[in-house]
Amino acid sequence: MKGIVLAGGYGSRLHPLTLGVSKQMLPVFDKPMVYYPLSTLMLAGIGEILVISTPHGLPAFRRILRDGSQWGLEISYAEQSKPVGLADALIVGRDFIGSEKVCLILGDNLFFGHGLPEVLRDAATLTNGAVIFAYHVRNPRRYGVVEFDEQGRALSLEEKPETPRSQYAVPGIYFYDENVGDIVSELEPSNRGELEITDVNRKYMDRRELRVMLIGRGVAWLDAGTHEALMQAGSFVQAVQNRQGMMISCPEEIAYRMGFIGQEQLIYLISQMPGNEYKEYLARILQEEPSRLPAGG
Repeated sequence: MKGIVLAGGYGSRLHPLTLGVSKQMLPVFDKPMVYYPLSTLMLAGIGEILVISTPHGLPAFRRILRDGSQWGLEISYAEQSKPVGLADALIVGRDFIGSEKVCLILGDNLFFGHGLPEVLRDAATLTNGAVIFAYHVRNPRRYGVVEFDEQGRALSLEEKPETPRSQYAVPGIYFYDENVGDIVSELEPSNRGELEITDVNRKYMDRRELRVMLIGRGVAWLDAGTHEALMQAGSFVQAVQNRQGMMISCPEEIAYRMGFIGQEQLIYLISQMPGNEYKEYLARILQEEPSRLPAGG
C-alpha cells in the first residue's frame, strides 16, 4: 500500500500565519505539522509516500523531508496548482498510485493513542473496497458524518448536516483499493465546484464496499486547521510528551522501532543533529533499547 499526504491549499483559516509558509509547515509544539500525518502513515507500515502541495509550498517540503531515505522511506512530490477538493489529490496522485492500494491523509490531521498502530495496520490490509474511520464528537454538524451498523457497514454519509444521523465524524484519513482512480474520474464537481471526498466514499458505500472502523476513547484526533485548533494541538502534544517523557510523531523513532532503519542509521541521524532536547530524546531511545513498536504514535 502507498500513502499520500495532502498538504496543499491556501491555509486561509490560518491567515496571516500562512502568508509566508504552508499551513503544514507550521509548528505543532516541537515539530512541523507535516511530521504528524507522515508518522501516521509510517505507523500503518507504509513506506512509499507522495506529498502533494502548492508550487509555493513544495520547495520547503523537499527541503525538510528530502527523499525520505534518511527514515527508510521513499518520498516523492506532486504539485496541486489550486485546491479543488480533497478527492483531487487522488487525481494528482493517480500515476503514483498506479495499480496499488492507497491511504490518503490530510496534512493537518493528528492522531495519537493506545492501539493506534494496530488499527492502522488492520485498515491497511484491506483487499477490496475502502475503509474510513468513525470518531465520536460533541458537535457532528461541523463535520462529515457517517452512520453505520454493528458490522461496520456504512449506512449514510452526510457533509455538515443540520440534523446529523449519528454522533460520529469522519477523520481525515481514508484507505482505498486500486479502483479509486476510476471512481474519482467519474466524479462531478459539487455545488462548491470541488471534487468531494465524501462523494468518493459514497460510491464505495453504494457498492456495499465501505467499511467503517470505530476509533475509541483511547485515541485522540485533532485537526490543526484553525488558530485555536493549532494552539490546542500544540498544547496537547506538549502535555502528553512532558507527562510521559515520550515523543508523539517522531519520524526517526518510528522508523527505528518499525524497522524502516537500523541502529547504525539512527546513530548517524543523531550525530547530524544540533544539541537540543530532540537529539537527547533519540539518544535515550538507543540507550533504553525499548520494544520495536511504538505504542501510540
